[in-house]
Amino acid sequence: MNPDLERQLRHLRLSGFIQALPLRNQEAIANNLAFVEFLELLVQDELERRRQLLFQRRLKQAQLPQVKSLDTFDWSFNPQIPKALILDLATCRFVADHAGILILGPPGTGKSHVAISLSCNAIEAGYTVLYRSAFDLAQDFAEASATGTRRQLVQQLLRSDLLVIEDLGMRQLPPSAAEDLLEVFARRYEHSATILTSNRPLEDWGQVLGDTAAVGAMLDRFLHHAEVVRLVGRSYRMHQRQQRQASQVSATDLQAAAGTAARGRARGGSAREQEGDRPLSTHHDGAGREADTTAATHSNADRS
Repeated sequence: MNPDLERQLRHLRLSGFIQALPLRNQEAIANNLAFVEFLELLVQDELERRRQLLFQRRLKQAQLPQVKSLDTFDWSFNPQIPKALILDLATCRFVADHAGILILGPPGTGKSHVAISLSCNAIEAGYTVLYRSAFDLAQDFAEASATGTRRQLVQQLLRSDLLVIEDLGMRQLPPSAAEDLLEVFARRYEHSATILTSNRPLEDWGQVLGDTAAVGAMLDRFLHHAEVVRLVGRSYRMHQRQQRQASQVSATDLQAAAGTAARGRARGGSAREQEGDRPLSTHHDGAGREADTTAATHSNADRS
């Protein structure tokens, strides 16, 4: 590439052009592309590169524990899970509508998988996301109160297009958790989207958070524009654990069978070797002696 052209492209921050230009130039020559077609390909490459960089940057900012997709969700394991509803939510219209999603279900039914997958879809759609577990969020508020940075924390929680709060009710939260969550939900109400997951039924939340009045006010705002997704069925984690145990037992049985067969072959080979080394037996019956005498007589006659 011409050094001056590369420098100018870098000045324009068109690094996607720089990476794609050699290959696209060869492609244009080989296929006799018009200049406009050649330029369109370069522009597409630049836009795709920027989209990927933006996705990676927002993915890092979201603090998601991992990247997941609904493509890898095993819908057949618990067929009563509302697949159509979840796939509709995956379009992320709820983010544009400033609505919410409440995902309820026992452990291992896929709450985190669904929540993280929807978060990744939102990032790909160009939205900003912030992921926090309920326990980590409570810790954030405790530290902010101790350091005098509560206002900054609340502003950070309000800036994201989508806020994901996981595992409410999984661990014991401090007494101020209900009021802290109420402030978050009240200020995000009809301004931003929120996903909340919990393995506890709604009627237990007052006891879990220790403030029935604050929980009632929080749910009143959140559920006004929220879709409730109930996941029921067996634990997929326990299913995978049982599969691993079964495969380990099978592998152990195969190894034991192989060892037994090898020892059997070794014993058989040793027995055959011993039989081959054994001297031929001499018969001492009368016929044998008679045959030996006859052979000796013939031998003496021949020598005479």
